[in-house]
Amino acid sequence: MARLQHLAVAGLALGLAATALPAAAQGAKATSGSERVSLRDTFPVGSNGLCEAQILAAEPGAGVLDRRYSVICRDAAAPVGTVWVVHGAAAAAAPGRFAGAGASCTPSGALSLAGVKDAQRLTCATEGSVIRTDLLLARRGGQTIAVAGMSAYARALEFALASVASDRVVAGDVEIPLTSATDDLAFARQQAEAIAADQALAEAYRRGNAGNFAEAAEFFAVSAGALTGPLEAEARLNQALQQSNLGNHAEAARLFAAARPGSAASPVLARLYRNYLAMDALNQRRPEAALAALDAPLASDFGDVEELRALRIGPALAVQLASEGERMTSAYSANLTPRERAQLLDGQSAYLKATALRLLGRAEASAALLGQAEAVLGGVRQGRVVSIGWLRAQVLGELAEAAERAGRPADAEALHGRAVALLAATYPASPAYDSARALLAGFYARADRKAEALALYRDIVSDAQGRPLPSLRGLLAPYFELLLANGASDAGAADLFAASQLLQRPGLAQTQAVLARELSAGTDEAAQLFRSSTNLGRAIEQQRLALLELRSAAPNGSDPAAAIAARESELGLLRQQQAEVLQKLAAYPRYRAVTGSAIPLADLQASLREGEAYVKLVTLDAAAYVIYVTPTTARAWRADATPKQLDSLVTAIRESIAIVEGGQVLTYPFDLAKARELYVRLFAPVGEELPKVRHLVFEPDGALLRLPINLLVTDDASVAAYAARMKAKGADEYDFRGTKWLGRGTQISTSVAASAFRDVRAARPSGGTRAYLGLGENAPGAGLAASDGERCAWSPNIWANPIKAKELREAAAKFGDTARVLTGPAFTDVAIESLPELRQYRILHFATHGLVTAPQPGCPPRPALLTSFAQAAGSDGLLSFAEIFGLRLDADLVILSACDTAGSATLGATREAGVTSGGEFALDGLVRAFVGAGGRTVLASHWPVPDDFDATGRLIGGLFAADGRATAEALMTSQTALMDDAETSHPFYWSAFAVVGDGAARLTR
Repeated sequence: MARLQHLAVAGLALGLAATALPAAAQGAKATSGSERVSLRDTFPVGSNGLCEAQILAAEPGAGVLDRRYSVICRDAAAPVGTVWVVHGAAAAAAPGRFAGAGASCTPSGALSLAGVKDAQRLTCATEGSVIRTDLLLARRGGQTIAVAGMSAYARALEFALASVASDRVVAGDVEIPLTSATDDLAFARQQAEAIAADQALAEAYRRGNAGNFAEAAEFFAVSAGALTGPLEAEARLNQALQQSNLGNHAEAARLFAAARPGSAASPVLARLYRNYLAMDALNQRRPEAALAALDAPLASDFGDVEELRALRIGPALAVQLASEGERMTSAYSANLTPRERAQLLDGQSAYLKATALRLLGRAEASAALLGQAEAVLGGVRQGRVVSIGWLRAQVLGELAEAAERAGRPADAEALHGRAVALLAATYPASPAYDSARALLAGFYARADRKAEALALYRDIVSDAQGRPLPSLRGLLAPYFELLLANGASDAGAADLFAASQLLQRPGLAQTQAVLARELSAGTDEAAQLFRSSTNLGRAIEQQRLALLELRSAAPNGSDPAAAIAARESELGLLRQQQAEVLQKLAAYPRYRAVTGSAIPLADLQASLREGEAYVKLVTLDAAAYVIYVTPTTARAWRADATPKQLDSLVTAIRESIAIVEGGQVLTYPFDLAKARELYVRLFAPVGEELPKVRHLVFEPDGALLRLPINLLVTDDASVAAYAARMKAKGADEYDFRGTKWLGRGTQISTSVAASAFRDVRAARPSGGTRAYLGLGENAPGAGLAASDGERCAWSPNIWANPIKAKELREAAAKFGDTARVLTGPAFTDVAIESLPELRQYRILHFATHGLVTAPQPGCPPRPALLTSFAQAAGSDGLLSFAEIFGLRLDADLVILSACDTAGSATLGATREAGVTSGGEFALDGLVRAFVGAGGRTVLASHWPVPDDFDATGRLIGGLFAADGRATAEALMTSQTALMDDAETSHPFYWSAFAVVGDGAARLTR
């Protein structure tokens, strides 16, 4: 069904320039520089995905052949440079023409760039600015190519100049000051906001057509807020479709209803509306509704509708096509006409109808429509329309699968080959291209052509260079099966490990990587600059969101212009400050190094110590795989359960631990049999070996993100013994003493990415001079009126039952004068945020209520820790996700002795913090916020922590019973004491807490 999701997300860039395709696109491998730069509105700067050039609107007085590009790089909130291509008299312009008014430029020597002759570099400065500017100049024939930008991005400027001068993308790694604090979506937002709204709409379609669907959504959102007329209606329709693809079907329905009147304005928009409604229905797995939408009469159509539906180009349209000349020396073909767009949309409609029929089991009718769709799409301009290359490739892929099912393997291979070649020519190095190649590799695997399949899969993984490709999750199972076909082996495990790292991971992984980079070189000026840069990036994102809200707010009688102007001024100042910090950061080579998010298996093994093992779970669409790594060996196998079955088992186990009903936490007899079944299904090949591992680092995926594995049962005898005991009269069904839990003798840490674990392990320990800070026992009653009258406010009652500070004081007593406890009126949100010595504590321990659900029905969840209210304005008695993320910590360990602190955050809460990725996974909530603040390892809970039998106090207090132990060892010892007590032997009391990070780090020093 992954194919269906790809279908649904993309739109059709049919109003854009339709670049001509080669007459025959041959070969399945394309290079990034295969298309002339002069034919592109956007091109990569270098080949490691850090910078990009985007075409800008022509300057006043520019010649017809002149061009201008903006250079945009990751982590820089504003463009870092501009590229000009000028012809004729303008080519003789002085350097000030490009460096800006008031700039003073001095030559700094010749510039040696491959394929560029007589290039030179000038260094420019403007009075009052600390930012140094480089100006690169090259002349070719009657034109001048100039690139001006921040000297911190000199290599990016050089690559941009070389690419434009040679008219091809020059490959190579760009080195820039990089924090890695932003992701692909944040980079896409930067790009979208740096260009005109109509250009953003064009780029949105291009990225969607290339398979970069999430990035396309960012461009559509920007263009929808700035365009008017038919283009606004078109952008709004795409905005609605993106909501559908994100699973927000109620919001999609609202947006579609709002877009319907504007969609009746033209035959093209009417068809777009029809097709998108069908895609929305297919997203919801409602093929009958999709067919109904496609068969409904159009709100608007052409006069000669019968001729159009017959898919013929009549005399009038033929004259139109013949009159359209190519632009810029044959570089571009003219824009598609409305009738061509309509024809292509009707071809897409045929494809959508074929998909719906296939889902309904009507394969023969589906195949006929697929053939019709290919004929239609290939018939417009002889099939030379770039913007539908992705759609034609999907049609060809569907036809290939139909041919394979019909027993025509030669036809299937040819059709897959055509799809790959088409995308190699139109969207090389794109997710769509990778998906088409993966489909071909899957065909090879099913045809028993193992060597060809393995070679193609390995090419896909290698070409990704560690960049995430979540769209492959549904297409990698044949590869994994091939790797495991010859039995477990180190080589197969290494390949499987490499491929698994391309799949989507919790946002916590990125935050851990950023923290590790900050900590990589001590506490010197560079580390402080790095931290300043990441904080400024978050502030810029928060300011940007505030601006969007101001601009989209309904008029309320006041003029928002002044508020918008003030926000824009603040945003400009923040961007200037960030540019200055990045300029200084560029002087430190360690922060210019480019590292991917994937690591070789050998690097992970090198980071493990004797007695340790790393276990990585990978869930695809229909299968789950386990990779088991020790310092000297590696194995991989397919789990004996599908992801759906794993989810069912995890849910059953969770429901036997704790369920919240009517505000009450209910506990049931633990499902020991299912805990044993889950262990066997996941770990049978090493079932006897795993309990002997001293320290197990587990990287969960899918449903296992919601469950600590310390409660899995490692032998059948434990289950049988419990069942036998339950037959006795008066047996205590909550007594699980004697059970061989995985967590009884094995220390367990939770990881979210192998690279993040390696980096956090290598990071320096805290430089704090104080050992322990305990925070909790809020003052009840104070400030409750602050929440009155707000629909989405928490009930005042939650402040009325503070958690006692006994465990905090007992822990603090272990550290003497180096410890401090803040409770009651001193434990406020304002006090914590303003505590000057916060960064000096190596251990932070919160014992308070964790708020991770929605405060009221229909309100969004906003993760927070409950505090006392401060007298200061703005105090709400909560330490929110955003406020936590903004704290300045230097902590070895953060203990969250509160309910459900290992849960997720909403996208809204994540964006409020200025964080641009993740949010939808477990561990992306409060755990991520504290890691972002500077916590290396976090102890967090998977369900409401118990008050009965002083279980939580005993568990946390036991951590500090002895000095010098590893964090995971201390937790295991403390948990074992509760396992052996009849009153607390149920996993509800001892199993909730997980060590997220490196549990081998010592708890105290």
